[in-house]
Amino acid sequence: MGRTEAVRTNMKECVAVSSEVPVIGTTMLAERFHAATREVTLEEVPVPRPGPGQVLIRVAFCGICHSDLSLIDGNFPASVPVVTQGHEVAGTIVKLGPGVDQWKVGDRVIPSAGAACLRCRNCLRGNFAACLRLNLMAFAYDGGWAEYVVSGAIGCSRIPDNVPFEQAALLADAVSTPFAAVVRTARVHLGNAVGIWGVGGVGTHLVQLSRLAGGTPIIAVDINDAALERARRLGADYAFRSDDPDLQVRITEATGGRMLDVAFDAVGITATASQAIYNLDTNGQVVTVGMSAQHIDAGSFMEFSLLRKQVKGHLGYQVQDIQILTELLSLGRLDLSESVSAIVPLSEIHRGIEMLQEKVGNPIRILVQP
Repeated sequence: MGRTEAVRTNMKECVAVSSEVPVIGTTMLAERFHAATREVTLEEVPVPRPGPGQVLIRVAFCGICHSDLSLIDGNFPASVPVVTQGHEVAGTIVKLGPGVDQWKVGDRVIPSAGAACLRCRNCLRGNFAACLRLNLMAFAYDGGWAEYVVSGAIGCSRIPDNVPFEQAALLADAVSTPFAAVVRTARVHLGNAVGIWGVGGVGTHLVQLSRLAGGTPIIAVDINDAALERARRLGADYAFRSDDPDLQVRITEATGGRMLDVAFDAVGITATASQAIYNLDTNGQVVTVGMSAQHIDAGSFMEFSLLRKQVKGHLGYQVQDIQILTELLSLGRLDLSESVSAIVPLSEIHRGIEMLQEKVGNPIRILVQP
């Protein structure tokens, strides 16, 4: 081989190698929330470096969640003075921190949206899933409304090749929280009569997952006709308006008189919780998934105790729930194609936030694409 040919061969090899190595700049575009002023800004910030046991992920998509809005409007207390928001992330690993050998560059992953504090009594006992002071991504540390995000290597879930990034991004909260509510807190099983109050982002997934778990019948309750129509299309057997004066009559007829075994309140206000509790069967349970500062009115002690009703609060999910959901998506058991209501570029994050605040198009989930 001549010198010129050898040089060309080496150049080809270098190009081949360099094409496999992600090009990472020194700075990136990121949304930043300033707690003191509640201001949302777009800034150029340094690309974070993964520490020991961490990975750097190039964000493909990240969801805009109502809890993100709660931080902005002050209903959710700020943990740090300045933070990058966004906790529903799907992306590709582009750099490994020291000691990481279970992942490789190029792997498609969903990072967990929380990290155990490692200091509370549950963590000291090794029960990290029940951490009492869980550090939440986008609240206690930087999240995914950015080009890159750092995550712990332990807690990432692999995305199967046939699952689109758009749907994968929904799993770390928008779908995993309803999944845990259905499977772990309510333990919905075959034949349970299930009611869902509020069929927006969380409620729509409660409908789909309750059906997958065997709920029969599934009843959607909302004040929005378009949301009710969508719920019927995605698996609800009945769809009733919450302001219907004959709502209890309709639920009684739909369940053959037995009322509800499980009712989910995905709104989290006094009125919806009270309606859900009122329509329970004996030993029925209400699981509250929505949140607000309002109080729960469970009716009289007499009726509540005689019928042995239950009210349970629910928040979050277990990390393994995300992996279960990726398998359901990969096998075609769960379809989230209709859950992506809109995609906005990171440069238009303010518009995306406003779209969710104003409920433009009755969104299930609006995604940010860096």
